[in-house]
This record gives sequence, structure tokens and C-alpha cells, in this order.
Amino acid sequence: MWPYHPDLLARPVPRYTSYPTAAEFTGAVGHEDMVDALYDLREGTTVSLYLHIPYCREICWYCGCNTAVANRPARLDAYLTQLHTEITLVAAQLAGRVKVGRIAFGGGSPNAIGADAFTALVRHLRDVFTCDDAILSVELDPRGFTEVWAEAMGVAGVSRASLGVQTFDPALQHAIGRVQPAEDIARAVTLLRGAGVDSINFDLMYGLPGQDAATLAVSIDAALALRPERLAVFGYAHVPHMIPRQRRIDASALPDARMRFEQAWLAHERLTAAGYQAIGFDHFALPEDALAKAAAAGTLHRNFQGFTEDQAEVLIGLGASAISQFPDRLLQNEKNSGAWRGALSLGSFAVSRGLHRSGQDQIHGRAIEDILCRGAADIAGVAERDDIAERLQPFETRGLLHWQGSRLVLEQDALPYARVIAATLDCHRGQSGVQFSSAV
Repeated sequence: MWPYHPDLLARPVPRYTSYPTAAEFTGAVGHEDMVDALYDLREGTTVSLYLHIPYCREICWYCGCNTAVANRPARLDAYLTQLHTEITLVAAQLAGRVKVGRIAFGGGSPNAIGADAFTALVRHLRDVFTCDDAILSVELDPRGFTEVWAEAMGVAGVSRASLGVQTFDPALQHAIGRVQPAEDIARAVTLLRGAGVDSINFDLMYGLPGQDAATLAVSIDAALALRPERLAVFGYAHVPHMIPRQRRIDASALPDARMRFEQAWLAHERLTAAGYQAIGFDHFALPEDALAKAAAAGTLHRNFQGFTEDQAEVLIGLGASAISQFPDRLLQNEKNSGAWRGALSLGSFAVSRGLHRSGQDQIHGRAIEDILCRGAADIAGVAERDDIAERLQPFETRGLLHWQGSRLVLEQDALPYARVIAATLDCHRGQSGVQFSSAV
């Protein structure tokens, strides 16, 4: 097993899907910041789009996503109407100057809306953007995935899908408020294969209440039997002070830090033995999948959707709470769907939080991304180098990293410590009172 140093993992750290993280966002940005960012995009720039559908058939107790129950058709229709408005607003500002290389639907659960509504959104995107050959991906809840939805995805040309599986164990499903028979998951996979989806991801979790190595192994084996191209195996983050719905989960049954570490190792060992390549700490992909190829080629990146082979520097978020990423700024839409709709009804972008990234922010961000994606980073240009080297000393002493001049290189056993090591380059961490999840 990896060497276990609990003192080095004691401090909760961000997942670093951006830098600075959303914890540093303020309200000092708005409509004009999005207008300027879109206007400044050069002719021929390739961008990615993310559409947020903040609704689910049911709300799982563990979930920290910005989502609500899709039980009021009028509210859903109002949301979709304004999502179309936002698409039109962005397209008008871009005036055909850019190409869209990827379109991702996330949530929530995008299949909480009707298949016809999904089809209408894709049609609208294709009408107003240059995106005929864009890669389409969709996050799905297996419990509400139907033949009609599969047909709509096939017609739209969706090639990638991610299923929220979490665990195959019925007792654990009850413990986290997400009951879904294994038959539902297998059926969704069959429908997706039939619709032409050639890259399927499963989200699994460790560190669940009552979970042990044996139950995790059973879930991993059940997932392997369906042979998804990718798996993400996340540690459950129990933060009921931030996510009130998690109070329904029995905290006394949660595995301790040592057990979580062992479960993370078990997942890594079992999946790599089955032929999957480890992508960072908690993602895995078959060698022929695009994610594994990017990792092997050194072109892996990280954005708000996690590890990705997407090379676009610009990600435009559409929908309530969606975050747009530009080299020099991060802009988040209103989280409240009503406030988001209200801004769009006035013809304004619904940006309410975010920040402008300084030159040092961008340098530190690239170094953090290099550590997480490539296991090494040159920190010659970062500020506070001496302080960073001092913070890294405990990891160097334990044999988890070494230096090649100004280049920081993680050892093979440092994989579970990568986020904590990356956090030593985070100049904002000492200023923020936000509490994060465990690194493992």
C-alpha cells in the first residue's frame, strides 16, 4: 500500500478544479465582465460550453450539487426558456468568431428534463454556434434513463456519458439516499451502447457510512463487469455544516481516516490490475480512451469538470450557478434559479460572483495543474518560493518528492498526497476560512 502519513493529510484541501478556487470568489464582478471576456476572444478561438441543469428526479443525501427536485413542470419550463435566452445572448456577443469544440451537459441530472427539451437545446446550440463536430457529453441518472432519452442522445451525436453510480451495495444506497438497482445501471449502459456512446464513465464513492473494503471491492467488481471506459472514485466529503441534507447520513458510521486511505488504495490497486490507467489520484481510464491517451502524452488538463483531455482555455458556463473560465477571470452565474432568470429577462448576463486572475494567479494555477496532471511542476516563476519550499519540506523528508533545480517532482508513492502538495502553492489558503474535504 502507499505509505500512510496521517499528519500530512490532516489539513482539508480543495480539489483544485480551478485556481484560485471558488472559495475566493467575490461579488465584485458582473455583466460587464462577461461582455468584455467574450468580446476579447480572438477570431477562430476554440471554446467549450457547459450547460447546467440544476434538477434531479430525487435529491440524494450526500450530494453537494446545486440542484432541486424536478417536480414542478412550470418551474422546469421557465428554467429551460431562460437557458435558451442565455444561449442566444452568448452567441450574439460572440458573433460567430469562435468554434465550439465540446459541449457538456451536467447537473443535477440533465435527464431530469424531457428528451425533447434536450433535443431542442442541442438544436439551438447547433443553430447559433459553429459546433457541427463538437464532442457532446451528458451526465445521467440511471434511474430515469429511458429508451426515448437514449434515442435522443443518438440523434444528437452524444459520444460520452457519465453515470452517477456511487455504489452497487443496496444497504449503502439506503444509507446515502440513492437507491438504484444494479439492473437500472446495466440497462442504462446497454441503451447508451446502442445509441453510439463510446465512452462511458461511472462515478463511484468510497468512505461511505458503513462501507468497508469488502463492500467497496464488490462495487468495483460490479462496475468492472460492465466495463466502462472511465471511472472516477471519489472520497465522500461529509460537510453537513455546508450541505444540510447530509445531516440525514449517520456520521457515526463513517470510516475513519485510515480506513478511507485503505479504500482509496484498494480502488487504485483493483482498477489498475484490471487494465485501467490511473489518471491523477481518483480517475481511471482504459488505455484506448482519450483521457488515458492525454495523460500518456502529457496533455491532460483540469477544469470544473475534473480531469479532461479538453485543450480549450475557455469554458463558457450556461445556466444557474455555472462557472465560466477564461485565462484572466473566473465568472459564476447566480446560484439561485430565480435570480438567474431575472437577470436574463433584463437582457443581462447573470454573473454574480468570481474574480480576475492576476499574472501570479495564472502562474500558480499552471503549477498546481501540472502537479495534479503530470506529477511535476517548475516553480521558478511562482511567488513565495522560499515559503513554498519550507512547506514542502515534510513531504521531501518522507521521500514523497524531490527537486530537479526549480522543478518539483512527485515520487510514485506521492499520488494520494498530490492535492496536499499542490495546496502548498496556494497563496490564498491562509486567507480563507472556508472548510474543505479530506484529501483522501
